[in-house]
Amino acid sequence: MKDISIEEYKNDLAKAVRHFWDTRNTQLTGRAKADQGNRSAVTGGKQLDGFINLLVKISRDMGVPEDCIYVKAYHLPGFFRPTKDWDFLIISPTNQLIAVIEFKSQVGSFGNNFNNRTEEALGSAVDLWTAFRENGFPQNQPPWVGYMLLVEKTKGSTSAIKIKEPYFEIRPEFRNTSYMERYAVFCQKLMLERHYSATSLIWTNPEMEFGSLDKDISIETFLHSFMGFLQGKLNDLKG
Repeated sequence: MKDISIEEYKNDLAKAVRHFWDTRNTQLTGRAKADQGNRSAVTGGKQLDGFINLLVKISRDMGVPEDCIYVKAYHLPGFFRPTKDWDFLIISPTNQLIAVIEFKSQVGSFGNNFNNRTEEALGSAVDLWTAFRENGFPQNQPPWVGYMLLVEKTKGSTSAIKIKEPYFEIRPEFRNTSYMERYAVFCQKLMLERHYSATSLIWTNPEMEFGSLDKDISIETFLHSFMGFLQGKLNDLKG
């Protein structure tokens, strides 16, 4: 394996963000008549393919065989449900689950979808780890599990949100926070509670700018964790 660093993938990351916005805008424009309103950008899919392609490229560069990488709609067994489709998998020639990643985005409709996103991420992780505990996978070593979230940076996501507390007080870390800040707290807690090996929250805007709120949930830290784990699994991936 060649010696590689995150710096080599900065252009790929920028391309992934650009692909996200370009694909979303195309879907909104091209399908507006057939699919009402903003729903066309939700149901169209493919917006996050640039990030999936980035992880595929990094995996290949590190020496992961092509036939060990699986993307899009690959089912893993669950515990509370029969299966779950994950966006990115690495499975060794000996059928060991090495890495699992979920990609999500949020543009607009923050109030309606924040709880949906948190429930999805928590549910997927609990289901996967419970299935692992109950011998749903033929292995003793746990996989690397990642969660990457792209969120639009706008007034709706960066302004503090009022919270109703009719019976009990909320936790202090959520007081006077925006949806973006709540997503950051959420991603940090997913790692703190070991639901995910690494998480990444990326803010972006229609001008295709992007960045991170905190170093521990930055895309750079996420990729370093992913690459470090793969480095230790390369012998397993040779079969």
